[in-house]
Amino acid sequence: MRIRKRNIAWLSALAALIGVAFLSGTVSAEVMTVLVGVFAVAFLASMLEIQPARWREGMSVSPLTRMRMSSDAREASERARRRLGGFAASNLTLLDIGLISSQASPDGMVMRKSRSISGDDDGVRPFITLHVPPSEADRNALVRFEIIDQNGEQRYVHEMRTYLRDGEMNILADHHLPLLNNPNLARSGGEWDLRISVDSTWIGMLSFTVAPSVFQRERELERLVDKPANEAPLSFEELLRGQEKQGKS
Repeated sequence: MRIRKRNIAWLSALAALIGVAFLSGTVSAEVMTVLVGVFAVAFLASMLEIQPARWREGMSVSPLTRMRMSSDAREASERARRRLGGFAASNLTLLDIGLISSQASPDGMVMRKSRSISGDDDGVRPFITLHVPPSEADRNALVRFEIIDQNGEQRYVHEMRTYLRDGEMNILADHHLPLLNNPNLARSGGEWDLRISVDSTWIGMLSFTVAPSVFQRERELERLVDKPANEAPLSFEELLRGQEKQGKS
């Protein structure tokens, strides 16, 4: 809806006539109530203009656009809507969301989209694919990428200004999260969260899994099972006797 200023003059005249009638004292209360009601209807009809095309653009997604949404985008959009109380996040439609991991190989750099990353990867960058309607195009938007670990701690935050164009847009973060033998991954593997907002409005939230590198997992396993070679494992009875001795001392 938008204000139609061209009707202000005649509405002001109508309000003045109703005011004169009210001040004259010759108009009954019933007639005055009708006049006020007529003015209210005229005000709403003249000052506010509903734009059906814009309303449909903002409140719904065309079937063709919805068909192009990936399963990850549907999941992430639904989580964002629940975060916002069930309302659509914005007029922008999330078509895809995820992580692009990179790993050096003898044949060069290998990049892949995945919801599972590890310390064997060199690094990872989040990305989104948006459908931008004409009403949201031709402007700069602030895109914010966040990665949250399983303990709720931020492991990655990156913001970038992006010029929105009408149609489909791929937006890849221009900064990566280092992964190769990252010591934090050895202690913080599990399910993490990717959260992305545009102009401070959440548009997608997606979970993914994180694992230490093969080398880190082997070292952790060795640390847990490493014991002197001549030390035999204790029996259940020996463990109980040891606890009794500790209780008497």
